Amino acid sequence: MRRANDFIVGVTMLGGIALVVGGVLWTKGTGIGRDEHYVSARFVDVGSVRIGTPVVVRGMRSGKVDRMQLEDGYVIVRMALSPDVALPRQPVVLLNESSLFGEWQATITGQDAVGRDEEIQRQLRVTSRGDDVLAGASLPDIAKLTAVAGRIAGDVASVTERVDIAFDNEAAKELRRSIRNFSELSSTLAKSVREQSANLTRTSTSVEGGVEALSRAAMVLRDVSLRVDSATSKEQVQLLVTDAAEAARQLKSATRQLSSMADQLGRSQARLDAFLIASESIATRVNAGHGSLGLLVNDPAFYQHSDSLVMELRALVADVQKNPRRYINLRVF
Repeated sequence: MRRANDFIVGVTMLGGIALVVGGVLWTKGTGIGRDEHYVSARFVDVGSVRIGTPVVVRGMRSGKVDRMQLEDGYVIVRMALSPDVALPRQPVVLLNESSLFGEWQATITGQDAVGRDEEIQRQLRVTSRGDDVLAGASLPDIAKLTAVAGRIAGDVASVTERVDIAFDNEAAKELRRSIRNFSELSSTLAKSVREQSANLTRTSTSVEGGVEALSRAAMVLRDVSLRVDSATSKEQVQLLVTDAAEAARQLKSATRQLSSMADQLGRSQARLDAFLIASESIATRVNAGHGSLGLLVNDPAFYQHSDSLVMELRALVADVQKNPRRYINLRVF
């Protein structure tokens, strides 16, 4: 009976030990009796990655970190992967936190799936040597992100303080007035647009009417052209052309005659101008009392003597008529 109890206790202890070891191996992802292939990656810094850190391929846990060592200033990380895992095209390894509790993982992804972060691209360029070792980069952890977020928060607080200083009550009032003015301007602009739209509508209507009238006029002109074309034969057109040529010749002759007459009138006008100038000179001299005619015109005594002379001549003529023999004596032999 005692031996049976000891046997049961021993079996129970062995089972518990086997269960604990199996649980530990399962937790660490250790495969017993299965083949594994190894992939190495080069990093500038591995952060908090340790041996046993899980390796993820296409979102699936496919292995673990098997060994880490320093080499030429870089960290070479060897990863043990399941034999059925196929690596993506142009593979690279990214180290990043998998939870908020400080757990890390190594993610194997393609080069084209990496974002455009300058720091990650720089690390990949530095760790890429063109050999069998994959290029690797470490993403910032929560502490770094928190520090960066703290700096960003400080910058935001500084900007907010500056905004508060810049936008005081007076600035807010100015902003409200500007918004109100902009609203009034928008209303005025909308009113102007409506008025101009009505004007454009009327203008387009007028233009449409003008185009219709022009179209009708063009149709009438076409009808007239067709009628003229049908009314005029070839002989009539030739006769019209001959008459037009004769009229052009006559018009040319008349033009030459008019040109000759214009030249003659020009010469006559020149002579008339000379005569008028001479007449004006004579009239000026007569008016000034120069010469006999000037004296006759300007001397009243000469006029009076001339009047008496005329009277004596009249008396002489009357006496001659009355007594002709006194003045005329004719003898006939």
